[in-house]
Amino acid sequence: MSPFESISTLKLKMAASIIGQEHLIDRIILVLLANGNMLLEGLPGLAKTRAINALSKNLDCGLSRIQFTPDLLPSDITGTEIYIPNEKEKFVFQKGPIFNNLILADEINRAPAKVQSALLEAMEERQVTVAGTTYKMDELFMVMATQNPIEQEGTYPLPEAQMDRFLVHTIISYPDDDAELEIMRLNKQEALVKPNVASNEVIPKTSVFEARKEIAQIKVSEDIEKYVVSLISATRYPEKYDTSLSELISFGSSPRGTIALDRCSRVNAWMNNRDYVMPDDVHQVIKDVLRHRIALSYKARAEGVSVDEVIDKIIEVVAVIA
Repeated sequence: MSPFESISTLKLKMAASIIGQEHLIDRIILVLLANGNMLLEGLPGLAKTRAINALSKNLDCGLSRIQFTPDLLPSDITGTEIYIPNEKEKFVFQKGPIFNNLILADEINRAPAKVQSALLEAMEERQVTVAGTTYKMDELFMVMATQNPIEQEGTYPLPEAQMDRFLVHTIISYPDDDAELEIMRLNKQEALVKPNVASNEVIPKTSVFEARKEIAQIKVSEDIEKYVVSLISATRYPEKYDTSLSELISFGSSPRGTIALDRCSRVNAWMNNRDYVMPDDVHQVIKDVLRHRIALSYKARAEGVSVDEVIDKIIEVVAVIA
C-alpha cells in the first residue's frame, strides 16, 4: 500500500471503534503526521483515552499512559538512576514511561509545574536528560495531553511556554443522538464478542515516516505563505486590521504558531490527497493551531467572547491573497 492508503486505512480502523468524534480522529492523525504534540480538552467520557488506545492498537507502536496527580514527581515520568551494588556500573538508569512512542498525559493540569516541565524537553527536543546524561526518544514520538474543562479545583494551569509547545489544542464536545445510539450498540457488541488480536493487521511505522516525506514535498505558493504570515500578524498587531479586534487581544502568537499553521496546512492538504495547499486548508486547521496561542483581553473575557470567535474575526478581516 502507498503511504496515503495506509494512513487512510488507519483512520478507518480508528473510526470503527470511535463513533461521533470524527474531528478528534482527524486531528490525532494530523498531529502524528506533523510530528507534533496535542493538547486535548473535553468533558469526561468523550473517548479521549479510547482514541489514543485505538491508534496504538492499529499502528505498530507502544503506548504509555501517565495519570497526572498532585503528588507526581518528575522522575516518575522521565525515570531515575537505581543503585545496583553487584553491577560494574553501580548506577543504572531505569527509563520512565516517557520512553515510548505514544504518551497519554491524562489530566496534565492536575500536577504541579515542576512535573509539567519534565515533559518540555521530551516534547520539544525529543530527548531527556537525567543526572547529566542525555537519552534520545524514539523517532516516532507523540504526546497527547488531556485536561478537563469543568473541574478546576486543585489544578495547575499550564504555563504559556508549555502551551506553545503543543502543535494543536483541540476541543471536543458531545456526540449527536444518532452517534450516541451507535455508541450504545457498539458497547453491547464489544461485550459479547471478544476481539481477535491476532487477526488485527497493524499499520507499520514506516508508513508514517514515508507519509511525512511526502508531506514535506507539498507545494505552498508564495501567496499562501504571505497569507499565513498575515494571519499571525493580525494576532500580534490587530489594530492594523480592525480597531474592534485590537480591543479583544492581549497578545498574539509566537513564530511557533506560524510554523505550526504552515505544517498543519500541508498535512491537511496531503490528507485530502492534494500536493498543494489551498486557503481552505489553512482555515480548517487555524482554530486548533491558534486557540492556545492567543491571549484574550480583559474586555473580551468580561463580554464572554471566545478565542474561536476572535479567530473567526481574524479570518474575516485578513484578505486572502489570490
